[in-house]
Amino acid sequence: MNFKKSYFILAFLLAQFSFAQEGVAVYSDYLSDNYYLIHPSMAGAANCGKIRLTGRQQWFGQEDAPALQTISFNTALDEDGRSGFGMVLFNDKNGYHSQKGAKLTYAHHLRFSRGTLDLNQLSFGLSTAFVQSTLDGTEFTGFDPAVVPGVITKDAYFNVDLGVSYHYMDFFTHFTIKNFLANKRELYTDVESDNLSKYLWSAGAVFGNENDLLFEPSFMFQYTTETKEKAIDLNLKVYKQLEFGRLWGGLSYRRSFDGAQYASDGSLEDQKLQWITPIVGLNYDKFMFSYTYSHIMGDVKFDNGGFHQITLGMNIFCKDKAWDCNCPAVN
Repeated sequence: MNFKKSYFILAFLLAQFSFAQEGVAVYSDYLSDNYYLIHPSMAGAANCGKIRLTGRQQWFGQEDAPALQTISFNTALDEDGRSGFGMVLFNDKNGYHSQKGAKLTYAHHLRFSRGTLDLNQLSFGLSTAFVQSTLDGTEFTGFDPAVVPGVITKDAYFNVDLGVSYHYMDFFTHFTIKNFLANKRELYTDVESDNLSKYLWSAGAVFGNENDLLFEPSFMFQYTTETKEKAIDLNLKVYKQLEFGRLWGGLSYRRSFDGAQYASDGSLEDQKLQWITPIVGLNYDKFMFSYTYSHIMGDVKFDNGGFHQITLGMNIFCKDKAWDCNCPAVN
């Protein structure tokens, strides 16, 4: 690989991931019965409290490859489920950069339904986030005007996420603003913006027969305000009820609307970020397990490997009555 092509690969990666991963990164793990991880309005929206533990490892065999761990918990605060509480702890490391943080969430749910006969619920959520970022320059040997070699630089900041969700029977939609407040950080000298906000919009519906197969098509659109980056996830999940629990699987396709140029055989080529994620999961009694594998497509990538993620979950404080609908995210 020549120097010029290496430069364009670096430029491509920076264009796709700069500013986009502040706080809890938006991967495909929300499809593992974990919408609360990205939408604060989902705290306490289900008829059970949910504990979810995730571990993600990227690019096996690459030193200092990105890795992310999260643990989240959300539940209703009262018997009728009008208020919800949630908490997220996370640890994210990517080469010389790492961040740790915590989020606390309060959500309020407005019910327009007749008991549990039909689901008609509008939810609002607010998360307060504390994040500490660290840049370890003690082993940095290259040249970068934003990095101070031989020094560990730390900076902490506070921000909030705002969200709203609406469920009507088998239909759902969510809208969230992440990092709503402008907040100037001092980690990379003067090159950082104080605009870290990102907009997320999800929607989907469930079709089929609960005693046979359920199909859940959905999408998620995200927009990063500072870089004007846009991307969309197109998802399909299938559920099968078995005697011992529920088996489910799915496929997610993410595509960026923006891209970058790279040099190939003396000419410039364009490439947009694309990855495809198969997912498989199992609900047994009050426990949940899922595995996702994300594979980046295109000519510009580190290797042919993918991103592996495991989610372990447990449902607690479950109510006796469930909604009379095909709505796995809240039932």
